[in-house]
Amino acid sequence: MKRIATALAAIAIATASLGPTTPALAQSAEKPGLFVNLTTDDTWSAAKAIMFAHEKALKNGHEPVAIWLNVRAVYLADKKRASHIHGLMAENGTSIQDMLTAFIADGGQVIMCSACSKAAGLTEADYIDGVTMGTWPIVEDLLFDPDVKTLAW
Repeated sequence: MKRIATALAAIAIATASLGPTTPALAQSAEKPGLFVNLTTDDTWSAAKAIMFAHEKALKNGHEPVAIWLNVRAVYLADKKRASHIHGLMAENGTSIQDMLTAFIADGGQVIMCSACSKAAGLTEADYIDGVTMGTWPIVEDLLFDPDVKTLAW
């Protein structure tokens, strides 16, 4: 009986050392996408979220990378609204709109909450170029994609 238990323990250890199962191996070969749910118009928080999505995720090969601007965050992409420049961004005069524009130019997607835009009195014409007006199918495709991680800011 003791030999059987020892043999089973050895098999369990050997099996565990083989690593992840095939689906996990396939998933780790490609970098998952990122969906950032940004709800604030606080430019310090927003700058951190945009920088993370752009510099850490998008530029390191994760795809797709999308930032969903909703609630008060819809104001961040308003062409008429100046953004306060914080910290390291102050040195080179980079605004939130500049950060979003650069993110879009590098292949990131900025999705605007349609309902929040309407509540804020903003339309697609009010936003910087490249912003996508969000619909449920656009958000749903990213939010529920098993290969996309979600991060709220």
